[in-house]
Amino acid sequence: MKKIILSFGIIMLMIFLGACNKGKQGNGNETTPMVTPDITQPAEGDSQNGEVASQEGIATIADYYPMLADTEYVYEGEGNEYASYSQITDFLNAADNRIQTRTNNGGTETVRVIEIKKGKLEVIKTVNECYYRDNLMLSTVSEDPAEILLMEPLVQGTQWTLPDGRKRYISAVDVEVTTPSGSYKAIEVTTENGDNQSKDYYAPQVGLVKSVFQAEDMEVISSLKAVNSNQPYKKTIDIYYPDVDEKLYIEPLELTFHTGDETKDILQKAISREAEKDTYLPLTSVNTKINSLSLSEDGIVQVDFSKEFIQDMNVGAGYEMLILQGITNTLGAYYQAEEVVLTVDGKPYESGHILMKEGETLRVDMDNVASK
Repeated sequence: MKKIILSFGIIMLMIFLGACNKGKQGNGNETTPMVTPDITQPAEGDSQNGEVASQEGIATIADYYPMLADTEYVYEGEGNEYASYSQITDFLNAADNRIQTRTNNGGTETVRVIEIKKGKLEVIKTVNECYYRDNLMLSTVSEDPAEILLMEPLVQGTQWTLPDGRKRYISAVDVEVTTPSGSYKAIEVTTENGDNQSKDYYAPQVGLVKSVFQAEDMEVISSLKAVNSNQPYKKTIDIYYPDVDEKLYIEPLELTFHTGDETKDILQKAISREAEKDTYLPLTSVNTKINSLSLSEDGIVQVDFSKEFIQDMNVGAGYEMLILQGITNTLGAYYQAEEVVLTVDGKPYESGHILMKEGETLRVDMDNVASK
């Protein structure tokens, strides 16, 4: 997919414009290329009125970009079908001023890791077409320079150059901005890109409240409609249950993730739950734990179970293969992957019926999946 990187709010709008080509992304692990930004700051005391944006002392980025758990931002859009979107918090590390957000415009989901560091609000990792939920803050961050969304001092004239050469600067402070959620006094951040221009508005104790992208023949606006507290992320997954007829059957299940919840723990509860149909076999026992779960850079799911996975199975060879295929299909579908490496306490899977080699993969296979 060809991606046009604009300012924080407009990044989402332009990704939305290209959402229809999402099939070209592979597993979506691409990160945005960066180069070193050129930064210019105004002379001391320089601002719109000779004052900083805050009326009480010197304002900081944390004042204008709160990091909140279990919080959903809902934006109303005009000018494009993908201008409306929602953003929710996947993970949060308050000690490191780092947050992982998930943006959904109805056509695609984009995950970003954002950090406040040394007076800058930066996007340090971006994963497009990301429909799985993992803590990407723990993975290696791109070595390329991050994109700076906002930079101190928060006064008119603070300016920097983005990695792709665009010019971004604080163009005004205390700007009156009206949105469906209310009116705000905001910092206006302008990004210039040839004949195109975008403006993002950040309000104290709220964050991004409005984004406006303007080109010669179009204007796209996203405005804050609501901030919903105590809002977890919900996702429906397909669980592939073995049946006594030796086929796999799909049962959709809605999962609820609160900020910071480990995905492996939520999925473990899901695959060990009692199925609605009595003849379905659970994929694991309730005593089984998922020790680790992740998607590798080569697009292969890596899952490691505790020893109870084998000890509590108590089935014949045929049903054992069905259980392994059900787990493979379930995790493969969740991560949109084709292969799964399944280990037990860090060692290749080995039971009385099946012996796997180091690094051997199980492949997603829908041939034995029956419709209800």
